[in-house]
Formats: sequence, C-alpha cells, structure tokens
Amino acid sequence: MRCVIARFPFDLIKSEVEQSMSGVTPEPVTGVTVTIGRRVYPVMQVGEVITRQDRRDFTSGEMRRALTRLGFTCHDAAPLTPAKDTRPGEGLLGW
Repeated sequence: MRCVIARFPFDLIKSEVEQSMSGVTPEPVTGVTVTIGRRVYPVMQVGEVITRQDRRDFTSGEMRRALTRLGFTCHDAAPLTPAKDTRPGEGLLGW
C-alpha cells in the first residue's frame, strides 16, 4: 500500500513491516502505540525502522494513519498514575 510519510512516498506491505520489526526490542511506551504480532511498539519507533528516517521528520499521526491502513491496531498509551506520597494517618497538611 502506498503511504506518504514526511512528504516521501513509501510502498508498505503488512508482512514486510512485521518482518522488519521481528528482531527489534520495543522501547518503553510513551505515546501512541501499535500492536505488531504479540508486541506493542511506540509508533515513532516503528516509523524510524521502516522508513529509515529520523523521528523528527514525521509525526505520530502520519504513522498511525499508515499503520492503521495496513491493518495494524493502534491505540493511545494508558496515562501513568503518579504514586501517592502520603503516608497512612497523615492529613492533608502532612502532619
């Protein structure tokens, strides 16, 4: 399927994307993610691998559109919940 990413046309095939990502270890998830096989990758990492371009050259939206059109499942990362620092028995003022 022909996709335009960072103003450059790419002919991407789902099986080729899966093959390209087969030996790549997923980075920690920080934003939009894509499920390829049984692994979850950040879309920017996948974009960098399959286009061989710097991550600053394209957006996560461009990659999300392209990967969705290829049949991959893209989703937003779950927001991290900050750990509570209050100890049991302490009031709002920390006394």
